[in-house]
Amino acid sequence: MQTTTSSPADGLAASGVYTICPTPFAAGGALDLASIAPLVDFQVAAGVSGLAILGFLGEAHKLSNAERRDVVAAFVAAAAGRVPVWVGVRALGIAGTIEQAREAADLGARAVFAAPLDNASDAVQFDYYQALAVALPIPVVIHDFPASFGTEISAELVARLGREGGVGMIKMEEPPVGPKISRIRELAGERMRIFGGLGGVYFLEELQRGAVGTMTGFAYPEILVRIYRQFAQGDEAGAAATFDRYCPLIRYEFQPKLGLALRKYIYMRRGLIASDAIRAPGMRIDPASIRELEATIERVGLSITAGSPLAIR
Repeated sequence: MQTTTSSPADGLAASGVYTICPTPFAAGGALDLASIAPLVDFQVAAGVSGLAILGFLGEAHKLSNAERRDVVAAFVAAAAGRVPVWVGVRALGIAGTIEQAREAADLGARAVFAAPLDNASDAVQFDYYQALAVALPIPVVIHDFPASFGTEISAELVARLGREGGVGMIKMEEPPVGPKISRIRELAGERMRIFGGLGGVYFLEELQRGAVGTMTGFAYPEILVRIYRQFAQGDEAGAAATFDRYCPLIRYEFQPKLGLALRKYIYMRRGLIASDAIRAPGMRIDPASIRELEATIERVGLSITAGSPLAIR
């Protein structure tokens, strides 16, 4: 077991592209831990700032507790300190979430991104996130994704958590993203670091509104890294041109229900995971969608061939 030596302050300078990695499965549905190392090596070569695991793309809700531990341990070992690993946590109550988060910290995670409680008031959500922050030696990231969690987190609550709750980061995925980012920045200022998501569909606008990066599962992360680096270096026109060039693929890949299958298919074809298997429940990719995906990849000038180099650097 690897014990982390990080502190809550470690997350205060986090920025860039944190790829949400899929959990690899063999064709029969068993965990494929052997595919994690090549997947991580690729992400590091692509220039990501960190890895985010066990979110929706990681099929965390389909894993046993023992499998969660094995996946976290495998990703941390494969990262080997080159980039931080952040772990998604979600439970029915505070005690269960704290248990998952402490386990992730003990295994070497450098932060956790925590789903909100179901159907809870702002006051209860504040107590929940504050309790997580107090209980952990690593930073807590608010995971704001009402389309999947069914729970909205107001900008006012986010700002209060930044001011009083000891929580300084959010993965913000509530469209329209622009107004909410602006409102959080207005209320919280530098106390809250905002990461976008939603497949990178609004990445350029998120950066323009003041986001510090993105946490998403786009299977060509090197493109998002290029966009981020261009924008961070003051080349907003270059960032916009890169975003516009690859937007057809970003849009196509981020399809509700089918996005997970599309991403796993790309990673498999790129030779990074052995199988594109997903666990039930989940929509499988159909032959027509494969043809559309591959045509879109070709149209934007990318390769999906195993062993091919990074799309761009």
